[in-house]
Amino acid sequence: MKKVLSMLAAMSMLLAMTSCGPKDDANTDANTDANTDTNSASSEASKDDSGSGKKETLNIWAFTDEVPGMVKKYIELNPEFGEKYEIKETIIPTTDGAYQPALDQALIAGGDDAPDLYAAEAAFILKYSQGEASQYAAPYEDLGIDVANAISAAEIAQYTVDIGTNPDGKVVGLGYQATGGAFIYRRSIANDVFGTDDPSVIKDKIGPGWDKFFNAAEELKAKGYGIVSGDGDMWHAVENSSTSGWVVDDQLVIDDKRAEFMDFSKKLMDNDYHNNTEDWNDAWFADMKGEGAKGIFGYFGPAWLINYTMADNCGGKTVGEGTYGDWAVCEPTVGFFWGGTWILANKDSDQKEAVGDIIEWITLDTSETGLQYMWANGTYNPDSPTKDCVASGVVMAKSDGKVDFLGGQNMFDVFVPANEYANGKNLTPYDEKINSLWRDQVRQYSSGQKTKEQAIADFKSNVSDNLAIEAK
Repeated sequence: MKKVLSMLAAMSMLLAMTSCGPKDDANTDANTDANTDTNSASSEASKDDSGSGKKETLNIWAFTDEVPGMVKKYIELNPEFGEKYEIKETIIPTTDGAYQPALDQALIAGGDDAPDLYAAEAAFILKYSQGEASQYAAPYEDLGIDVANAISAAEIAQYTVDIGTNPDGKVVGLGYQATGGAFIYRRSIANDVFGTDDPSVIKDKIGPGWDKFFNAAEELKAKGYGIVSGDGDMWHAVENSSTSGWVVDDQLVIDDKRAEFMDFSKKLMDNDYHNNTEDWNDAWFADMKGEGAKGIFGYFGPAWLINYTMADNCGGKTVGEGTYGDWAVCEPTVGFFWGGTWILANKDSDQKEAVGDIIEWITLDTSETGLQYMWANGTYNPDSPTKDCVASGVVMAKSDGKVDFLGGQNMFDVFVPANEYANGKNLTPYDEKINSLWRDQVRQYSSGQKTKEQAIADFKSNVSDNLAIEAK
């Protein structure tokens, strides 16, 4: 997921993140302003260069300009495709929950304005791949893609495949990013507290397991540092390393690992191990610059968090400015993933072959002119040569992940193995809303406003009231 779409505080979530994945609401809002309604077009051309007739229109729906931009890039690389097709993009940010209802209505209504290709992020992908809206998603094999062989040949990260597989066992969505998580930490603080910034040493300081993590927190506290900025920095690692999702057999389930997060949040608060920030707020960003109440050691996150959030909020653009270059990555306390964007096609599209060509280029092409290679190696946009972790193991094996932000470290050495630990089977279509309700109650408990028992009871009641899902 390129830049994180929506400020999680506003959503009381995660993206994603992202795309993502990563995602930027400021850019999204600008694009939305340019699109005066949900059917605004990105191209006015209606005839091909030869004048042989009107081009076919491909309707692209997304929550940032990232995926429409990829389609434009595909047309740029394949001009003969652009002679036949024009794109009509609809970009609606996820802010205030606007994207999903509009997309749902467009899928239901069908017709000439229905999406041919659409994007869904980790927070709500299961609704479109496995849930109530999965009926609209075309299996990739119906788009002319030899999907099983292509996934195997590209060595696509399994968790992304699991998430994009419908109840009939058909792949209806794949992502281009891989969002396995690492621990991203300040080198200068590591040297001050632990006497080294070597990732092979630091990974054993903060894990495996939360006991080691809190032991490290105590060592950091003794030197005046916090281990994380806020409890949200731990949540994504806890949430996506859990065994069970929130809903099992139509009943609410609080996985033991997610329940334990209440204790983690309280421990962070009671022992002054963090700056008590909320993710995606100004104080959270200030800690990335090293300008918070106390220096913060690290953040849990995938490669997109570095590229599209931390790099933009570290107070500099070159080594020595702000905290730029003072970071490194190591294996996390527990394996997890966070965010991502999946690409789906409408089963009723009249342009399945064309949509299939685009989707295959984005999600399965391992050549140096495929989207994933360019994305991983920073050649997609030469003016902004950002390197990111992608879903194809084949692409990652031939890509260079050395970045100045991490002091020249090859981040792929950490992020590629991280994808193997990611579990795509603990998501549900209800996660976006339930996560928001859960984190609100956890914060009320950790701040002393409620007892643990009252917070859990209120959480269950809120889920029942909002989603009509009762606790098991």
